[in-house]
Amino acid sequence: PVAPAPFRYDAGRPCLDLLATGPPVERLVTGEDVVGWCVGAGRIPARGPLPLPQPHWPAAVREVRGHLGRLVDASLGGRRAPQALDRLNALALAAPPVPQAARAHDGRLVAGLHSAPTLSALLSLLARDTLTLLTDPGRTALLRRCEGEGCPLIYLDTSRGQRRRWCSSEVCGNRERVARHRRRTATGAPPPNPRSSIAGGA
Repeated sequence: PVAPAPFRYDAGRPCLDLLATGPPVERLVTGEDVVGWCVGAGRIPARGPLPLPQPHWPAAVREVRGHLGRLVDASLGGRRAPQALDRLNALALAAPPVPQAARAHDGRLVAGLHSAPTLSALLSLLARDTLTLLTDPGRTALLRRCEGEGCPLIYLDTSRGQRRRWCSSEVCGNRERVARHRRRTATGAPPPNPRSSIAGGA
């Protein structure tokens, strides 16, 4: 099978980063993908103990991703998504992983877990993060849709002056700059004054 694209963690919130694992490129294909994403997103510490991935985990996480995507989209549009809300509320009832601290070889305290998390514990983490985000007016006011053509991603705009336009300046921002360059080349227009350009954000 084709290896999934690398994970991205630039949306400003784990639940929003989870949306970036979906279409058009599906990145959560195996149980190992789920565990790897959770570690990279800071949902579980790399020190572990890590869970043993199971084949049915990707489908379960993709289902949660769909619910949280519908709820975030509805919140942005001033709509309701009752079924998605009910499902996330139900998932949040499960106990999340129990954090523990241990001493590293140099004496520092490092994060770990009491035991390897179950699937329900991981799904609870994702549901709780979504509900915490969407019940915080200060955070929801910073939710933005990426302006990149065809990009479905949503991010938190914590940039100075809230002028961020893209989910990533290296991805959609770079595509827009390339497209502008091609349009200028085709029309023979001079390049814009850099000082007048609008910042795209990271």
